[in-house]
Amino acid sequence: MILCTAINHCLCDGIGTSQFLQAWAHATAKPMSDPQIGPFHDRTMLKPRKPPQINFAHPEFGANSSNGSHPSSPSLSLNQFLLSQTLTPISLTFTSSHILHLKKQCTPSIKCTSFEMLAVHVWRAWAKSLELPSTLQIKLLFSVNVRNKLKPNLPQGYYGNGFVLGCAETPVDQLLASGLYYGIRLVQLAKHSLHDGYVRSIIDLLEEKRSMPDMSASLVISAWSRLGLEELDFGSGKPVYMGPLTSEIYCVFAPVVGDSGATNVIMSVPEGVAERFEHYCIKGFEEREEKDEIEGVNGGERYREIAV
Repeated sequence: MILCTAINHCLCDGIGTSQFLQAWAHATAKPMSDPQIGPFHDRTMLKPRKPPQINFAHPEFGANSSNGSHPSSPSLSLNQFLLSQTLTPISLTFTSSHILHLKKQCTPSIKCTSFEMLAVHVWRAWAKSLELPSTLQIKLLFSVNVRNKLKPNLPQGYYGNGFVLGCAETPVDQLLASGLYYGIRLVQLAKHSLHDGYVRSIIDLLEEKRSMPDMSASLVISAWSRLGLEELDFGSGKPVYMGPLTSEIYCVFAPVVGDSGATNVIMSVPEGVAERFEHYCIKGFEEREEKDEIEGVNGGERYREIAV
């Protein structure tokens, strides 16, 4: 059975989508029982303040989002380039072993989550495969669940958009010349800034200026790998595959059936760079990993930093 969905973000975010699919599967498989999580649709919990209080700079909406300025033309040319290309869907599986090996590149310089490490690894491979200008300022936008960061917290079952975009930003040359730890630190700093006051400032900015996220030179990643989608069961078994995704800038981290520690990276890239992107993400990484093992840099020994 193939299940195809189209979700409007005005209704819900990834967590809300998962809650809906779980409730749908539950109602199909067990029609006589109530949903495990009841829906909560009150959007007033995220209403803007009066008067608006835009107290922070918001790079996720542009370099000068507080005054409504637009990004510079060099950035816009990247977006136009991507939109003009024939896109090829990509689906790459990072196993638990891949992720552990990448994490060891950052030890002991920095501690990080699997998402932080993999997001930066994919971001760097994307920038490198596109052969972007070294001085171009690029962004990694990533969705962050703020249900438990707000005061008061959003209740369980909230179906609206309970997320904001974190923003890591850097010139291309600095991202590629530095190790993984540099990009990871940018991501961690962006996540740390997402407290209640910052989120409320975003809400007021959206109400006051109707700002749109800056997609001009950005890769946008959403983590769907921990939403329980691999457990969906409409009565005839659990999923075996999720994908594909056709978009010039969006990337989804999806679960891998049978390996809870693995992540499937689903996105699209221009046809002409697909092979390069896959090489920088997986193939080149595996070749270097195999070389390390031959040279004895495995087991309990410390891994050398690998430039990918």
